[in-house]
Amino acid sequence: MSTQMLLADTTPTITTPSVAYHALIPIFIVLGAALLGVLIEAVVPRKERFGAQLFVTIAGLIGALVAVGLLHNARVTTPTPAGNDSLFSGSLAIDGTGLFVQGTLLALAIMAALLIAERSVDVGSPIVASAAVVVGSPTDRRLAATDRVQTEIFPLLLFAVSGMMIFAVSNNLLIMFVALEVMSLPLYLMAGLARRRRLLSQEAALKYFLLGAFASAFFLYGIALLYGYADSVDLSAIFDATRTSTKSDVLLYGGLALLLVGLLFKASVAPFHNWTPDVYQGAPTPVSAFMASCTKVAAFGGLLRVLYVAFSGTAWNWRPIIWAVAIASMAVGAIVGLTQTDIKRILAYSSIAHAGFILVGLVAVTRDASAGVLFYVLTYGFSTMAAFGLLMLVRDADGEATHLSQWSGLARKSPVVALVMTVLLMSMAGIPLTAGFTGKFFVFRSAWHTAGPLVVLALVFSAIAAFYYLRIIVMMYFADPPENGPTIAIPGWSSSVALTVGVVVTVILGVFPQPVLDLATKAASSLIG
Repeated sequence: MSTQMLLADTTPTITTPSVAYHALIPIFIVLGAALLGVLIEAVVPRKERFGAQLFVTIAGLIGALVAVGLLHNARVTTPTPAGNDSLFSGSLAIDGTGLFVQGTLLALAIMAALLIAERSVDVGSPIVASAAVVVGSPTDRRLAATDRVQTEIFPLLLFAVSGMMIFAVSNNLLIMFVALEVMSLPLYLMAGLARRRRLLSQEAALKYFLLGAFASAFFLYGIALLYGYADSVDLSAIFDATRTSTKSDVLLYGGLALLLVGLLFKASVAPFHNWTPDVYQGAPTPVSAFMASCTKVAAFGGLLRVLYVAFSGTAWNWRPIIWAVAIASMAVGAIVGLTQTDIKRILAYSSIAHAGFILVGLVAVTRDASAGVLFYVLTYGFSTMAAFGLLMLVRDADGEATHLSQWSGLARKSPVVALVMTVLLMSMAGIPLTAGFTGKFFVFRSAWHTAGPLVVLALVFSAIAAFYYLRIIVMMYFADPPENGPTIAIPGWSSSVALTVGVVVTVILGVFPQPVLDLATKAASSLIG
């Protein structure tokens, strides 16, 4: 009898993981649309693929966005006890922060898909017959969907978005690593899709792949060290280990440092920004827009979760690291950006500077700081997406006219394009009554009491970075247009929708930001009460 009782006491308890499939519906929708896109590439005739792929992509992203909204409403109306938002034994956390990041990603991905759906076509091109009708003089161009569009880019975009969505809600470092690879591998291919038209695209894809491989290796090695310290790769278990573990702190801080290398690379933070301007310049412009906005949103969503969930108890130890990389990123983005003459490279260094501004908010481990970061990445994403979209409209005989001198006197040719670009650049510079000013204000305010000197430096670098934004505006309005200057393409319906949404959101969030700020604050409450 005693033997039976002993065996019963030593029998391992099997815990069935909780899987709330309804909380994963947005991810399932995007993955399902991506798989359907692969099937379309295999079975649908070439002439019909573009329309089918565009419909599946937009429908899938909109459906996932609606599902995210329904999940958020369900959480607000029927709040769940702490811990009940975790899935797969705590590996995923469908909380307010994760849903906010997922919603931002999906909205920006819809804009990116609309920009990808259009390409520039010369009047004399042999493929004009397959494009929209071109009107105007022989020097005019109209953006139109053509056979030149490689339709495989749509399922690649969906796979990347699905990885970003999983990355934002990962509560386990191994799941986060898998999501990192799922979102990175399609981006390497997307960066090189213009390889037959531009050698820079091949170079961009190779550089992005090499840097991504190194970053993934650092990230994985960091996971190994943290597992050695906490005997787990769950973020909550790592947090508990920082309070109770008696193991050497070398494993903890070494693992965190290596982990941050991988995350900061994806966020294009200096000194891990190498080749980011080259990639943005060489990749197709809609792909550059997608990488500059969505990748940064996903990276900071993951960075926010890692630092605030797993390492909030050791904030005094990792804050100096964030201070250092924030200063380096702001300095590189603001100062080196002054020397650039290509607008795509200027926007690339702008993204590096903005990454430093966002890191200023991460230093203060508070709910307001988390809300400020969420609001900032949203406003930055819409402004950057629309700015890259405008680059598609200014063209010369060789394609997109991205050299700064080619934008001289642009306001005389197209006052609308110049005005829209001015609004977007003013938002990036942080001019009042734009979304960029509101985002910077709330991020800097939340960090003032914790890191006052860092906020002062951020204001200085913001003023420096404003110079190259104003230089573009001055060139458009006060410089004489060059001889044989570029023409302004007539945007099609899809790019018109994307650009209109980007500008409208930028203006509205600058004038009436409170509803979105309240939403970001509620979302941040799930991460830090």
